[in-house]
Amino acid sequence: MTHDEIVSVLGPVDEELLVELNATGASLDELREAWAWLHGDEALMGSGRPLPGTRVGRLIDLLEPDEEE
Repeated sequence: MTHDEIVSVLGPVDEELLVELNATGASLDELREAWAWLHGDEALMGSGRPLPGTRVGRLIDLLEPDEEE
């Protein structure tokens, strides 16, 4: 994924997150899916979609805010 592709889904991100997202080897579609699960998983589950795969799950972990913050 390119910087511009990531920003098109997430908005501005810091360099550290950008590197971590790219290190997953995920595609832009997987990033979009992770973002959708993170911000509306009930709707996705209700539509009968399967639970996210390993790469999408890793993206969700990276995108979720820490509970300590």
